[in-house]
This record gives sequence, structure tokens and C-alpha cells, in this order.
Amino acid sequence: MFLMRLDKYISECGAASRREIKLIVKSGRISVDGIVATAPEMKLDAEKAVVRLDGTILKYEKYHYFMLNKPEGVLSATDDGKQKTVLDLFPPELRRLKLFPVGRLDKDTTGLLLITDDGDFAHKVISPKSGIVKTYHAVTEGTVTAEDTAAFEQGIVLADGTKCLPAELEILPDGSCLVKVMEGKYHQVKRMLAACGKPVKALKRIKIGGLELDKSLKAGEFSALSQEQLCRVMMGK
Repeated sequence: MFLMRLDKYISECGAASRREIKLIVKSGRISVDGIVATAPEMKLDAEKAVVRLDGTILKYEKYHYFMLNKPEGVLSATDDGKQKTVLDLFPPELRRLKLFPVGRLDKDTTGLLLITDDGDFAHKVISPKSGIVKTYHAVTEGTVTAEDTAAFEQGIVLADGTKCLPAELEILPDGSCLVKVMEGKYHQVKRMLAACGKPVKALKRIKIGGLELDKSLKAGEFSALSQEQLCRVMMGK
């Protein structure tokens, strides 16, 4: 049995803020197992109780996971006083969950970005020790060569002397390329390609571990991850 206060349960479902919950409960809009709730502080079994708001069931989940197709021009941050962030793409009821981006994509980089409120999950995805590969599609000035591929395999040395872990560079038939890395240094993919004399014109992340960006998601759209999709994230490739 996992006992939890009713107001915390409702809050973590993203249905309302703590301040709003008191008014909602007092107005008789919340029921627990078919009985109208009268006290926000009442305890319930979070795993078994059926909680309804205006007749709609509120499903409790300890953590939340989303796939976002990040558009260009949006910051990978939770809040910014001047510029739009990826959290601004989510409705208020989800922003209440204290979501944050897993790692970051540059402002002008697009594609797959995971959004969650699970810090342990985020750390595992980001840490090179987890061996989770992040795959990017890049369009560069000039076509990458076999020499560039070999340099990536050895570990690119950036302009400031930083040594990157060995990575994979795959040349595509149209002259663009795929870059697969396990770490996320500042502007890393762009800097790696620039070190080879191939500045990036467009960059899009298309895969994290075994999870591919859902092609049905338009730029700026998101979807909740299923358990199967979560498992794919933790796959190395």
C-alpha cells in the first residue's frame, strides 16, 4: 500500500496547483472510490484508489516521460525571461509537473528531445558511462570523407584541445551524414564536424538509444512515452 495525501496525488497528476486543489475539493468536484472528498489532506492508496475530478479519472504516475520534436529557435531550458523554451510548448497542467529537458539541443538544432521529471532517468541518458548513443542527421558545407570517418573513430580533438570519445560518422548517399555520439559536450557535434573542415548548416537529432523520433510528430509537438519506448531509450544503439 502506497499512502499519499489527496492534494499531493492531484498535484502530481498535473490536474491543478496546490492552491487550486483546496477550492476544487471544497466545491465537491473530487471523489475517491465513489465518495465525494471533503479534505485535501485525506490519505489514500495511490496504487489502488480511483480518484475522479468532475467524473474524469485522474491517473497517478510517479514520473512522466515525453518525446518532443524540438523546433528551431527554442531553448532547451525550463524557463527564460526573454526567449521561448521547450517547456513553453507544453500546456499548464503538464508544466505543473516540474518537467525539464533531458540534456539539451542547441537553439537552432531540431529533433528528438526527451522531457521528464525523473532525475535518475535523465542522468542515465546523459552519462557517457551508460553507453547510450545519440544519433544526429547533419547537413554540412562540403561532403564528409572517409578520412573524416576515420578521425571520428579515433576521437576528434576540438579546436580548444578537448578530446572527444570515439564516435561514428556515416556518409549518406545525398552527401549529408549521420553522427553517433555517447557524450554531450557543448555544441559537440557541430564542433567535431567543424574540426574536420565541414561546418554544419543543419542539425537534427533523430534517435536516442533505440528510440527513434516519431515521424508523425510535427515540429513543436510531443507525445507521452510508452513503457516499450522507455526501454528503447536505454538500449545502447
